[in-house]
Amino acid sequence: MRKLQFFIPLALFLGLAVFLFSGLFSNPRDHGSALVTQPMPQFSLPNLTEPSRLMTNADLKGKVYLLNVWGTWCATCNAELGFLTTLRQQGIEIIGLYYVQPPEAAFGERFDMTALQQEVSRKLAEQGDPYQFNMVDEKRSLIFDLGVTGAPETFLVDASGIIRHHLVGDINEQNWPALHTQYQALLAPAPAANSTAATDAKNNAGGQGE
Repeated sequence: MRKLQFFIPLALFLGLAVFLFSGLFSNPRDHGSALVTQPMPQFSLPNLTEPSRLMTNADLKGKVYLLNVWGTWCATCNAELGFLTTLRQQGIEIIGLYYVQPPEAAFGERFDMTALQQEVSRKLAEQGDPYQFNMVDEKRSLIFDLGVTGAPETFLVDASGIIRHHLVGDINEQNWPALHTQYQALLAPAPAANSTAATDAKNNAGGQGE
């Protein structure tokens, strides 16, 4: 009994130490989103520069891209724009998902698309424009479906529309190399199973002809 009384506190201490040690060296930016390996939620959102045009999942079908959640109200997002613009210049496909903060109705505020267009245009002219296009999530529908907790956040999506990575915080020189490796891997063509099957069929046909 005395030995048991000694080992229980020791086991609890060791368990706590392991937990704290793993947390110390984990990367809090790499978010274990439940949506990783899941399809992108369905969406239909207006294009910021052409609001009458609704962007849907179909517009991104077959593309590997980064979906970057951002807003001009977000200081970290603004600081991130320059680095993201460099990535776009290197051929990285980046789609913007603009996080609209809810207006203060009590103070007479309301959503104004024209004012937002002007604000975003001015900010991108100053900091750089990394986006193929921006979608405006006024009702925060896709924001909620993605489980976004703030901005910036970025999702890596493959050509089949499957979410492969979720990064909380900005993309920068420190974390980009690992994310870039994943991005490049998704661009690589999959093994040509059909080509192998076709080769086997051709060989079989040749053997039958002999």
